[in-house]
Amino acid sequence: MSSREPVTRAKRWVVKIGSALLTNDGRGIERERLAEWARQIALLCDDGSEVVLVSSGAVAEGLVRLGWQSRPSRLDALQAAASVGQAGLVEAYSQSFAQFGRRTAQVLLTHDDVAHRGRYLNARRTLMTLLGLGVVPIVNENDAIAMDEIRVGDNDTLAALAVNLLDADGLIILTDQSGVYDADPRIDAGARLIGQAEAYAPELLEVAGASGGALGRGGMATKIGAARQAADSGALTVIADGLLPNVLARVVAGEVIGTLLLPRPGRRRAARKNWLAGQRRVRGRVHVDAGAAQVLREAGRSLLPIGITAVEGHFRRGDLIACLGPDGREVAQGLANYDAREATLLMQKSSEHIAEVLGYDREPELIHRDNLVTLGDHD
Repeated sequence: MSSREPVTRAKRWVVKIGSALLTNDGRGIERERLAEWARQIALLCDDGSEVVLVSSGAVAEGLVRLGWQSRPSRLDALQAAASVGQAGLVEAYSQSFAQFGRRTAQVLLTHDDVAHRGRYLNARRTLMTLLGLGVVPIVNENDAIAMDEIRVGDNDTLAALAVNLLDADGLIILTDQSGVYDADPRIDAGARLIGQAEAYAPELLEVAGASGGALGRGGMATKIGAARQAADSGALTVIADGLLPNVLARVVAGEVIGTLLLPRPGRRRAARKNWLAGQRRVRGRVHVDAGAAQVLREAGRSLLPIGITAVEGHFRRGDLIACLGPDGREVAQGLANYDAREATLLMQKSSEHIAEVLGYDREPELIHRDNLVTLGDHD
């Protein structure tokens, strides 16, 4: 049996199980499957691994419990289904893990929980404490209350955020496909499975297909995007068929299953930069001149007011803003030291004149380099 040595070094895992697998594409929770994955995860924990589970299925279970035949389009009805189904999903996991002597915990997140620095750190502490207690955290998006503007969007992305949050070593995405193919296997009989690649290999997104399921939000493209986000933390990702016998143990043991997506050597990012790059809600934009764009792109240095040529939006101090070069393309993102009104007054001014312009002087930079990620850090 061939093996993949990089996998064997991973000890902390995030495992994501998709809707199509867990609910038989929308027909309620497949409890036998769920119990089998619980058994596999419990065995990994018994062997010394730490596992966080990101599970879809709440909406599908809610539809079944409410007797609805299709996914509703109204947000309030969808959130009601998620609320009803979440109780059933957690109950099923709790009962299954209990058979193997493992306790579970429910952790519901929205984008705000990872965008707000204090809540991000609190979520991290909670999850780390649970792992230290030998508990299996079951993470899901808080669909019962989340609105579009605070939604992470899909559980592949949520799983990658969990990897970043916990500095996990690896992400396993269980799906109803064998992995990533060089063409869409649903329409091309000659499509070949990609056994291993760098997560940032440009050809990956070219062959990623859209979702084919009735309930899932993400397709292979979101899985590759999640793998890239995990790779920025130095974590590997395996995308595999969740119905293979003992799939989790075999992946962790290094068996060649599915598609292994690896981080670039030496790419692991500092925890704070990792948090910044995981943000999704840009509150404003500043345009910078060619010199500032080059400094940001090549050196990752702080953005000074003198390099700003225009300001867009109504951002506040501490908000995430994007930096656009003269060609209009994004160069970097970071946390603003000044709000939009102040930034407009300060643009193209030397830092030594900040106090003169504003009547006070906080910091000499609009964005400090410690609070900035360049395009290469998060693309």
